[in-house]
Amino acid sequence: MTAITEHDTATATRILAAARELLLKRGVKGLTVAEIAQRSHVGKGTAYLYWATKEDLLFGLVARDFLAVLDHEIAALTADPDLARPHRLCPHLIHTALDNPFVRALQTGDTDLLGILAKHRRSKELLDLLGPAALMYTVLPVWRRHGLARTDWSLDDQAYALQALMIGFLETTTTRIPVLHNVNVDEPDKVMAAAVTALLGPDQADPAQLRATANEGLTLLAERRQSVLALIGSQHSR
Repeated sequence: MTAITEHDTATATRILAAARELLLKRGVKGLTVAEIAQRSHVGKGTAYLYWATKEDLLFGLVARDFLAVLDHEIAALTADPDLARPHRLCPHLIHTALDNPFVRALQTGDTDLLGILAKHRRSKELLDLLGPAALMYTVLPVWRRHGLARTDWSLDDQAYALQALMIGFLETTTTRIPVLHNVNVDEPDKVMAAAVTALLGPDQADPAQLRATANEGLTLLAERRQSVLALIGSQHSR
């Protein structure tokens, strides 16, 4: 039985929903299990039946956001293999992060929202699986093998540049402080797609290579999903 199955009860769902509401409303500072339990109409002891500490509960909440992203990406890539093309996938991933506040917060190190959870050991493990750097080193080799990215410079240099590009686009859309002064574009997704193509080169993949890329991507996403489930479950085996 997986950790998700163990917590797939009406009570656990209410607790997670209350924690999500409170965390998004005011951030982690001062948030207590007692307050979460009160909001979900259960006793504090009931919450501790599912999670040993507040950090366990909140990490489970954040990890489930990443799990939801993986499920979304698996469905999207299954329905549209052309999404595997770099100039389409990169803007898509930015929008996915923006639509999932805890994914965005962990990727940008938002300590206002997550507090010490942003630097927690298991949060780091989650980023090692699904953060920008992990994505670059996972996806880039696949793109390079199948004619979707240039191979005339090192993987490390390419991963560094693409990661910087992705983080830059993410931060310009999430920070409260203007990053770019006196610069406005009507269609930022098109700008990002063009920037990705300029960085990686125009893809040369034929239909067979594109299918192979999408299939490898789906396999990698499924593997990452299992790893996230294992990471959530690890909090119960300590």
